[in-house]
Amino acid sequence: MEPNSYEKMITASNYEVIPLDLRTNVRFYTSVDFGSYVPPHWHDAIEILYLQEGELKVNTESTSRNLHSGQCTLIQPNKVHSTLCTRPNKAIVFQIPLLFLEKFVSDAAQLTFQLEGTPRQASQPEWDRQKTQINQFKEKLEQMQFIMDNKPDGAPLLFNTLLFDVLYQLYHNFSFGFTADSTSRQNQNLEKLKPVLDYINCNYNRAISLTEISRIAMFDPKYFCRFFKKCMGTTFLEYQNDIRISHIYQDLVSTNDKISVILERHGFTNYKLFRKVFYKHFGATPTEVRKNNSVYQKTTL
Repeated sequence: MEPNSYEKMITASNYEVIPLDLRTNVRFYTSVDFGSYVPPHWHDAIEILYLQEGELKVNTESTSRNLHSGQCTLIQPNKVHSTLCTRPNKAIVFQIPLLFLEKFVSDAAQLTFQLEGTPRQASQPEWDRQKTQINQFKEKLEQMQFIMDNKPDGAPLLFNTLLFDVLYQLYHNFSFGFTADSTSRQNQNLEKLKPVLDYINCNYNRAISLTEISRIAMFDPKYFCRFFKKCMGTTFLEYQNDIRISHIYQDLVSTNDKISVILERHGFTNYKLFRKVFYKHFGATPTEVRKNNSVYQKTTL
């Protein structure tokens, strides 16, 4: 769904801003991605990714999943995650702010949502039931996508009718249990990092000292290092390099600029370290990624 005059902006975290349609109070759009890397981030919304074509790698804290065409995954609100386009892809992206869901499900913030089944733990009838529910869920998403793309008469009414059907399915079929106290503490900790991540995103292309960033967090430097890694699953320096890498990756696949120019633009001055970090993320050299992307651009989705 393209931004328009009906949209408003909310800050789910100071790192990612989620635009909401005033007619629906959610964000729903079709993503076509020829090559991107989104570094670790979080938002105060349930995010559903339904991959319709291609491949996408989704990292959520301690887990990693390679999505293929026809697969669907759900990312919990306030969970640190990142994505990497491993092949050109087309996907439905559906983000539901907790504040909106809580209007209808008062304990939504305490619930755990999950789309993926557990076939090894479920009986065959139970597993068959789960697959049927997932397929019905995806069909509703496709219907919502059709309305967004084609805008028939009464589109907002049709979309909202399907929206509440999907929200009911999500609550009735794909929610269970309550989150632990540790999750609540993690959410509070992430809130404390918002100004830090804002600062990094605004200044990533220059050196940020530990003393400087600790002042932003109002923490002792040693404590800040431990706190940051506990919350984000990575060190402060690794995170800053992640931000740089995401910008560099985008420029590699979307421009013909020299690699040295791109690195200078985004503040990665140590070329040896850059190659090491880049290969760790993508399993290929910058030249190989650029070459492969030139082939991807010719792929018809």
